[in-house]
Amino acid sequence: MSVDRRLLEDLEPSLRQWGDGQACAMLALLARQSMPLSDDEVSPPLRRALLVLAAGGDPHRELELDGRAVTSFADDLDSPERRSQLQTALRALQARAEGLPRAAYLLEALLEDEDLAWRSLAVALLADELDEDAD
Repeated sequence: MSVDRRLLEDLEPSLRQWGDGQACAMLALLARQSMPLSDDEVSPPLRRALLVLAAGGDPHRELELDGRAVTSFADDLDSPERRSQLQTALRALQARAEGLPRAAYLLEALLEDEDLAWRSLAVALLADELDEDAD
């Protein structure tokens, strides 16, 4: 599924308000929609990351790109094929972000720094899971 241009337009004001980390995570989460990454592949490493997060104290504290739970989750999911899929999905987003300065800037940064992009996806997936648990 590809992300509609309208969604990026609606997201642009929020991207301007959020810090770089949160904004990059949101864009990575949007890119994930175009990746063939199943819940079955994500669930086991996600559960391990939640345990790491809980062992470190409050599991609902702000996630950090270099935090142990995020980096271990990112490492567990990592593969050259998945990174390639993420880069492809980010490039597709970038093509739809023309004229949206904040989205275009952040997408360029994610495409230039593959590790940042990968950890941003890990933060997004972990935050999404924490958000679901809170509901």
